[in-house]
Amino acid sequence: MSVPQAAGQAAGLAEALAQWRMLLGPQRVLDDGATLAAYASSTSSWSARPAAVLRPHTRGEVEALVRIAAARGIALYPISTGRNWGYGDACAATAGQVIVDLSGMNRVREVNAKLAYVVIEPGVTQQQLSQYLLSENLPLWMDSTGAGPDTSLMGNILERGFGHSPYGNRFQNVCGMEIVLAGGEVLQTGFGHFPASRNSRVFPYGLGPWLDGLFTQSNFGIVTSVGLWLMPKTGAINHFLCSVERHEDIAPVVDALRPLRLDGTLRSIVHIGNDLRVISGGATYPHERAGGASPLPAALRAQLRREAGVGAWTVSGALYGSACQVACARRAVRQALRHTGARPQFIDERKLAVAGWMAGLLGERPAGRRLRAKVALGRSLFDMNKGIPNGRFLAGAYWRRRGGLPPGFPGGANPALDNCGLLWVSPVLPMCGEDLLRVHALAEPIFRLHGFDLFATFSMINERALGGVITVAYDKDSPDETARAMMCYRQLFDTVMEAGYIPYRVGLQSMADLDSGGDSYWRVAARLKAALDPQGIIAPGRYQPPARV
Repeated sequence: MSVPQAAGQAAGLAEALAQWRMLLGPQRVLDDGATLAAYASSTSSWSARPAAVLRPHTRGEVEALVRIAAARGIALYPISTGRNWGYGDACAATAGQVIVDLSGMNRVREVNAKLAYVVIEPGVTQQQLSQYLLSENLPLWMDSTGAGPDTSLMGNILERGFGHSPYGNRFQNVCGMEIVLAGGEVLQTGFGHFPASRNSRVFPYGLGPWLDGLFTQSNFGIVTSVGLWLMPKTGAINHFLCSVERHEDIAPVVDALRPLRLDGTLRSIVHIGNDLRVISGGATYPHERAGGASPLPAALRAQLRREAGVGAWTVSGALYGSACQVACARRAVRQALRHTGARPQFIDERKLAVAGWMAGLLGERPAGRRLRAKVALGRSLFDMNKGIPNGRFLAGAYWRRRGGLPPGFPGGANPALDNCGLLWVSPVLPMCGEDLLRVHALAEPIFRLHGFDLFATFSMINERALGGVITVAYDKDSPDETARAMMCYRQLFDTVMEAGYIPYRVGLQSMADLDSGGDSYWRVAARLKAALDPQGIIAPGRYQPPARV
């Protein structure tokens, strides 16, 4: 960039900042060093320092600030709450963009208990909506993820994330979106653009082309509200867990449960986590016991398994319906697993209460501590099945952090600001046991080569697919470990891509690598971007690989 160009851009930014301060007030237009450094913090060591941070509170303010940016060609990077852990956190795709922090747009605009939907803004968190439904005594449950109470519902939806309940395929339950486009124009999808529409929240497709999917995993506009279907409370709910002792025995369990997912017996998302995924939910890396070794020595890992009472894999899911329906589903799960060696345990409120009472009687004896840990895990899972989020499962982000879990965890936990190292590779697999074992076999030697523990979860995210989350947890305070983590991530990402297990979402560090050969998909996406945002001001680089010929 030439000196005159740089000077011109700086002058344009200064003029825009002055206009934004008139629009939002000086307290909501920030460009001080401490704020910019906080937004550049990332669990993935991807640091992109923004030029400024804007905090609008209404859609009208978003429209106006976009017009100011468009007049000067200034890049804007919208975030919901900035808690996109492991995929980019609050960072922009490149340095110098202006963050549009939508966390102040946190209204529940509409609730319809009869038709079981809400309309929410980007800043509405999991905890906020859960508490709202509880405080209003509404007979509805939202779907919850394990990313923590303070994460945005919309942010996860727009990344096509998934949760736990029968409504866990979250984007599938969106009905009507409101988007501010790059010129400041507002788009209502579905039937929402018809002024007299009474059906915009009950039928997602509207009339004509279905546009909603264009605004997920893209940079085509700024989404300012979505309609979201909620799950009616059911008469009964059971959580089930089963432990699989040997690694290779997980394959027949997957194959046994697949028909139940296909025929609707298992309506919830079923999670299959390896031993370290479960252990890290309640502990950080035992540096002293490991004697400085990394990854965990085999004998110590086996000891941690015994202490936690888990096998090589743990399968976790929930059954919903009337008492009769849940009883029938329990029988079907037992029957399906009968020849696999896995023995499911079913948890309900009564069993949790009895187990808690027994743990109290056992006191501080080893059996009492083990039982209390299991009760705590069961309670966390049971609550999440009913849309009550907690931060317990965010503990895995702190696995390699030398300082362990911060005081008061999980309250106020922020892995990016707490200097946690976390990288995720998230391949999608056919729901077949052989594919799970194959992906694990591809990953294991890579983790061993670079000296990391392999965390893996494979979730039945729909009736036919497993969504994998393979974690590289590392100590960001160690330059050597950080460098090895980056190499481990890159080798793993390239390996699963080449094997045909394409991730369902990626972090900022991989967005430029999504198009290896200039295929027509990304050319079409580029033409859509050019049509909707000819100046390229909305989140340049986000799910936007460079053009290839």
